Amino acid sequence: MSLDRRTFIKNTSLLLGSSLLPYSNLFASSSKKQLGVCLVALGNYSTTVLAPALQLTKHCRLTGIVTGTPSKIPIWQKKYNIPDKNVYSYNTMDHIANNPEIDILYIVLPTGLHAKYAIKAANTGKHVWCEKPMAKTEEECLSIIKACQKNKVKLSIGYRMQHEPNTQQIIKWATTKPYGDIKTVYAEIGYNVGNPAKSWRLDSELGGGTMYDLGVYSLNAARYTTGEEPISVIAEQMTTRPKIFTETDETTHFTLEFPSGAVAHGKTSVGHDMHRLRVDSDNGWYQLQPFSMYSGVQGETSDGKLLNTYIENQQAKQMDDDALSILNNTNVLVPGEEGMKDIRIVEAIYNSAKSNRKINLI
Repeated sequence: MSLDRRTFIKNTSLLLGSSLLPYSNLFASSSKKQLGVCLVALGNYSTTVLAPALQLTKHCRLTGIVTGTPSKIPIWQKKYNIPDKNVYSYNTMDHIANNPEIDILYIVLPTGLHAKYAIKAANTGKHVWCEKPMAKTEEECLSIIKACQKNKVKLSIGYRMQHEPNTQQIIKWATTKPYGDIKTVYAEIGYNVGNPAKSWRLDSELGGGTMYDLGVYSLNAARYTTGEEPISVIAEQMTTRPKIFTETDETTHFTLEFPSGAVAHGKTSVGHDMHRLRVDSDNGWYQLQPFSMYSGVQGETSDGKLLNTYIENQQAKQMDDDALSILNNTNVLVPGEEGMKDIRIVEAIYNSAKSNRKINLI
């Protein structure tokens, strides 16, 4: 099996069924058009997830592509009716600045290339959507933010879970605390990949590693579940297959401490199956299990409430929400600053695992 989280998530649970709820809470009295989205890189996630999701959106549509693989161009053009003038290479994507049919560039490259091409996208004057994780380093994240500010374009990071309604309920409870003060959070995501194929996710230079690829889900969940920023982290990394994981981590465990005294235990792995977000509070508990899959996110509480609101497609809702923020000139749900906070902690997690010591974050 390929070490491609999107492939094995898709194979286990990608659902494109009928919709029970609208993709967005805000509908279009102020929306006079659909925004044109150009996908930058046509790998698995663009091909099997984003492009199909863009056929379900109400406020944006697929109008362009950027690729370094010419053989993909006729396939995409035929399937999505993309004209020649909306097809670009990485060397010609600067010309998108002059294309009125493209409003947004969605960066779907390997993590280690996000900063280079997100900045290039911002310099076209188009809005920028960037897949998570935002970049490899805090410094790279900051460079993306500054480029978007300089060009006066919106920047949104592709944390689809923050757009998912059951997750949004968990986020609200961080403030309202219906079960009392939060004491412990368990945020775990992993897949048992028997024989990972060589890919960029095993390449540290390109931003590979389980913590970057999957672990940011656990890390981001710990932050939005508590509503706090951690003050320290301690982490360990391990592998049972050292001949395969020569540059990157196979499994990472980390513990975050928060100002309130709450503690979050995060785990991520491509050696073990796990998909749980659980919150233990003074007067009860609540959880989502699974909490991070493309469909089927659901949960329950200690007093019997069910967290089972259904949406047809998470990515469609994410992109519609982000398109509406552009159309209505409102704040995006997940700005670049949010992505940068995670990457700062990811760097600390790697430092902690390497040095075998607690890292203070304040």
